[in-house]
Amino acid sequence: MLLSGPMKSGLQVSRLLAQPRPALLALADGSVFHGFAAGAPAAVAGEVVFNTAMTGYQEMVTDPSYHGQILCLTTSHVGQVGVNEIDAESDRPWARALVVQDLDLEPSSWRSEESFERWLESRGVTVGWGFDVRAIVRRIREAGAVPGVLSATDDVDAEQAVAMARQAQGTDGCDLACEVACEKTYTWSEGPWRSPSHPMSLPEVPQDVVVVDLGVKRSILRRLVAEGFNVTVVPPTTTVDQVLAHDPAGVLFSNGPGDPAAVVGARALAESLLGRLPLLGICLGHQILGLALGARTVKLPFGHHGGNHPVRELATGKVLITAQNHNYAVEEASLPREVVITHVNLTDGTVEGLALPRLGLEAVQFHPEAAPGPNDALGLMTGFAERCRSFVR
Repeated sequence: MLLSGPMKSGLQVSRLLAQPRPALLALADGSVFHGFAAGAPAAVAGEVVFNTAMTGYQEMVTDPSYHGQILCLTTSHVGQVGVNEIDAESDRPWARALVVQDLDLEPSSWRSEESFERWLESRGVTVGWGFDVRAIVRRIREAGAVPGVLSATDDVDAEQAVAMARQAQGTDGCDLACEVACEKTYTWSEGPWRSPSHPMSLPEVPQDVVVVDLGVKRSILRRLVAEGFNVTVVPPTTTVDQVLAHDPAGVLFSNGPGDPAAVVGARALAESLLGRLPLLGICLGHQILGLALGARTVKLPFGHHGGNHPVRELATGKVLITAQNHNYAVEEASLPREVVITHVNLTDGTVEGLALPRLGLEAVQFHPEAAPGPNDALGLMTGFAERCRSFVR
């Protein structure tokens, strides 16, 4: 068996060669890919998607937006910097399973608190390694984001796994946001990680903001703190009166998993808030605000997942390299005439941003908080803070 990647230590080699468990990934179209298993010995079903980012595996696995999905990473080595508590986007892994080419067993980073492999195993995540991820990606690009099964157990063979994949449900019609969102309101005060020698400076007069949790990443909350907000996070079932009772300067609809058209409660809340105070939507929140304006959403063939997606800001012509993670998009032709399209994806032309200045609304499909990913779009969070300060009720 070949060990890809950099030179392995004696511990790594012994663990990898000590009777590696076989694993297979079966797709609903009948495709089967073979590799080895780590983590929980189980057969796990989910919608198979791929992410092209080269860093940020811990952030991706703990991102609630991956709930219901088997995540395939295209980068060559995963686990090389271990894991730590600070980089987690939530308090648990949300990806149903993980598929990689190479899984490094011994981290090399001063910030590491535990190896990624042991962290995944202790949390019951099923992992496939040694897979030809390039072949998997090529198949998904042809077949679309289809249901699949990662089998890391002798109890499920290839034929059974294909049959399970064909019976598995994708994300269409599923309100997965309700499964990952908080059940009770809470406050957040932690800012982005900074070196002790470079402390974070905050505005002297903070503002209050309400975040509607559809599967919010902690990096979004940290970025809001950095922009001078007092952050209150509420469940998607919160009523408009309950939101306004916090007297916020603005409301943010967060990222999250699943089909936006199925998240009925959040859409109704957004409709009730239109024009009453500044609104910002990110990822699923962008789609929810689009629906609240009367638009439709559509599922993309295999979605946008990665940290290198080029987006043009139409007002300036500037190109932003963005981090993205979504399978659905707002249909441009369905938008009301007065809605302004602010950003466009340069790869497939899909809507990446929209605004309705009259109602104080702005939304972007990408992740401006940049975790993981480039920070080209951080200014959008600053712009939201400025809109909240200048909005006239």
